[in-house]
Amino acid sequence: MALSAAHNLLIESLPVRDRARLLALCETVQLGLSEVLGEAGVKSSHVYFPTEGFISLLARVDEHPGLEVGMVGREGMVGTALLLGVAQAPTRWLVQGAGRSLRITAAAFRCELKASPALQRQLALYLYVVMAQMVSSAGCLRFHLVAQRLARWLLMSQDRAQASHFHVTHEILAYMLGVRRVGVTVAAGELQRRGLIHYHRGELTVTDRPGLEAAACSCYAADRAVYALHLG
Repeated sequence: MALSAAHNLLIESLPVRDRARLLALCETVQLGLSEVLGEAGVKSSHVYFPTEGFISLLARVDEHPGLEVGMVGREGMVGTALLLGVAQAPTRWLVQGAGRSLRITAAAFRCELKASPALQRQLALYLYVVMAQMVSSAGCLRFHLVAQRLARWLLMSQDRAQASHFHVTHEILAYMLGVRRVGVTVAAGELQRRGLIHYHRGELTVTDRPGLEAAACSCYAADRAVYALHLG
């Protein structure tokens, strides 16, 4: 999934002519931390191809604050419902890592999708990968320990942030993982005691990447494997 700065892997994988045509329709926007880009059940006005940072896809259930069911960085796109001809997004889009993104209007995206078979093929594969990862997330939530899930989330965030250090609070981690804050505190303390991370007042540093990978549940490796198999 590694990329050079300010590029999106899905766009870069397109044939030159298709890539140039899509890029001509895009604008570069700066995404701010905690910015909401879209709401569940609301018509999507734009599609996003992040080039920096990352966006969480959140599911809302009753009065609960939400649960992360997906994460998108430079390896993907936000707005996959439009691939199926559905205007409304099923999830909330929340910026978790600030950075730049390519953005295209929903109308222009639909037109380009019809005009480019190569874009259709690539994004159909990506949609399958997203579905597979959401299935993995559902099983992870049910069967894996909080410390394992936290390690997985930190690895996913590090991959997309392209940095070992980032700002994240226990409150946000609890929100993303769907657990009580005390559960995150215990799990983060365990990872810190093992020398895998250093955490202080919302500032987190991954200090032992191989160790964190070993501590994560199998879902992290499985997600990377399904992406590599279908999108290289």
